[in-house]
Amino acid sequence: MTTTGPSAFDPHRPPERELLDDCVHCGFCLPTCPTYQLWGEEMDSPRGRIYLMDLAEQGEIGLSGALHEHIDACLGCMACVTSCPSGVRYDQLLEAVRPQLERNVSRSWTDRMFRGAIFALFPYRRRLRAAAVPGALYQRVRAAPLVRRLTARLPGRLAALESLLPPVRLRDAFATLPERTPPVGTRRRRVALLTGCVQDVFFHPVNAATVRVLAAEGCEVLVPRGQRCCGALELHAGRERDALGRARRTIERFEELDVDAVVANVAGCGSSMKEYGHLLADDPSWAHAAAAFSAKVKDVHEVLAELDPVAPRHPVRAKVVYHDACHLGHAQGVRAQPRAVLRTIPGLTLVEVAEPELCCGSAGIYNLVAPDAAAELGARKAANISAAQPDLVVTANPGCLLQIRRHLDPEDGAAPPPLLHPIQLLDASIRGVAIGS
Repeated sequence: MTTTGPSAFDPHRPPERELLDDCVHCGFCLPTCPTYQLWGEEMDSPRGRIYLMDLAEQGEIGLSGALHEHIDACLGCMACVTSCPSGVRYDQLLEAVRPQLERNVSRSWTDRMFRGAIFALFPYRRRLRAAAVPGALYQRVRAAPLVRRLTARLPGRLAALESLLPPVRLRDAFATLPERTPPVGTRRRRVALLTGCVQDVFFHPVNAATVRVLAAEGCEVLVPRGQRCCGALELHAGRERDALGRARRTIERFEELDVDAVVANVAGCGSSMKEYGHLLADDPSWAHAAAAFSAKVKDVHEVLAELDPVAPRHPVRAKVVYHDACHLGHAQGVRAQPRAVLRTIPGLTLVEVAEPELCCGSAGIYNLVAPDAAAELGARKAANISAAQPDLVVTANPGCLLQIRRHLDPEDGAAPPPLLHPIQLLDASIRGVAIGS
């Protein structure tokens, strides 16, 4: 295709012409694209967004306007990558375009401030711990009538932020894991665990359960001190410079460890770390180390699925819905392993839900910056889950847990089914304790 004018993209990593040309606009992506399902708008489908990228690359449109609007509306769930028969790498196209927009298109001052506040807090464990203290106090008064009336008046983004606040237990927020946990019995693997930021502060029990399960299955588990944010949220939001800086620091911290795998138990983190090799491929100082690091990254379910289970399981007689987090199922292609791991639990029945490929609306910071669209998707996901009448719901991403929990609350006041990380369920089965203990 002949370029009709100078590209609207700057010369730093624009979308590749070969990737743009791979899309034949067949439409197989349409049924799986959450925003197309919401609005039926062609430009809010993957092929429509690729068409806009193509126009910008040819210089026929600028980066502001339609391209910025419709790329901002994309959740980045990558369901289109799974459904595409032509193998179009929409993930790489989006990964190239979002940083272009962040560099070259101005946002409103309110949007800049809101996004800036998010990224001034979420990637920093110490700041999150400091925020956990007032968060724990707020939880004690949250149900008070006056507080409920005040929160009901919050505007969209602030209302979404308030409604998605994770449960806070200060004991967990300030807890740490041992630097080394020996395997139970013969050592079968030596692994290092990424503890994460939000995960470690607000979902520390998931990390603790991950260490216990890996050790029970014969893994020596290292938890290196000084690890920081892996850059996933910034990468998915187009903040390339900050994300790559965090990638380099993560590689540097883990590469000195002699381990068989670097384990992630958060879908978004694992997806980003597996991409370090691609992201730093044009940096001669880091390309080799990044590729070697990414080759070692595994989701915890991948590690467990490779090991024949040796730890005895106690029965869990429950009907369980497993929700595929997009950055695990679509971005990493890890779908069968979590189900296989869960099926090692005696008495457990896995049930599937309608529209499993559709995103729940969490998508990194999407449910904070686009709360209306995210709420529609969250309600749709919750309705599909409720229709399956599960005893438990499990998913491998903290954002999905919070999003589904928010929308799964029944209107009749009945308690929703418990939501857990799959590893917490397996940990309870191995230890023979009540769910959530």
